[in-house]
Parts: sequence; C-alpha cells; structure tokens
Amino acid sequence: MNSTFKPYLLRALYEWCNDRGHAPYIQVWVNEHTRVPMQFVKDEHIILNISHTACAGLTIDNDWISFSARFGGVAQEIWVPVGHVASMYARESGEGMSFEVIPYQPDTPPESGADSGDKPAAKRKGLKLVK
Repeated sequence: MNSTFKPYLLRALYEWCNDRGHAPYIQVWVNEHTRVPMQFVKDEHIILNISHTACAGLTIDNDWISFSARFGGVAQEIWVPVGHVASMYARESGEGMSFEVIPYQPDTPPESGADSGDKPAAKRKGLKLVK
C-alpha cells in the first residue's frame, strides 16, 4: 500500500536518534484510522515519544507504526499509519524531518452486487488436450 520511502526514513531517523542517545518523537495526524489516546490529541495531532524507555514492542513496518505505552498509568496499544506521521525529531535537539501527511486509504472491498459473488470465473480459451 505505502510505496514511498517514508518508512525507511523513519527507521533511519529512529536509529540515528538512538545512536546519539536522544529520544525520538513523532508528530502524528489523527483521524478514525489512528489508534491513540484521544484525550491527548490537539488540533488533530498528537506527539508520541517512541524511545525504547517510553514504549514496548515498537514496530515500524512499511504501512504501520505500532507499540504499547502507558498514558496516565494505563497501558494502551498504539497504531499509526506511516502516512500519518507529520514529523520525527530528537526531543533534545529538535533535529529531524518533516513529512507530507498521506491519509490512510483502507483497501477497498470488491464490488458488491448481483454480478459479483462466488460465481466461478468465466471459461477462457486456452490450451486443449489433443489425443
């Protein structure tokens, strides 16, 4: 789904922050496809500390960032579409990168209707066994 190089840059920035001993933060655009603690969202954005001391099980794959963290003492699972990351930066220095926000588009289901169902595919012309 996400064919950009953004997830690769996010992983590199995360490693760069850790190598320098800095805490990586991400600014995330929030909508219905983002699972974050809504009480901390301001102007459709939330800032998340994704350092190894602040979260557990961090995964930055090509489509999603996921981890668990405590907010107000309550453990929560966080899910962020990679396209929703507006920036990643080091808390200590402010150095980092900003990104274009690309709203998440879930895979569209196949067309529904009378013609689309569990009908077998139409026979196609092809090779024929000749004896």
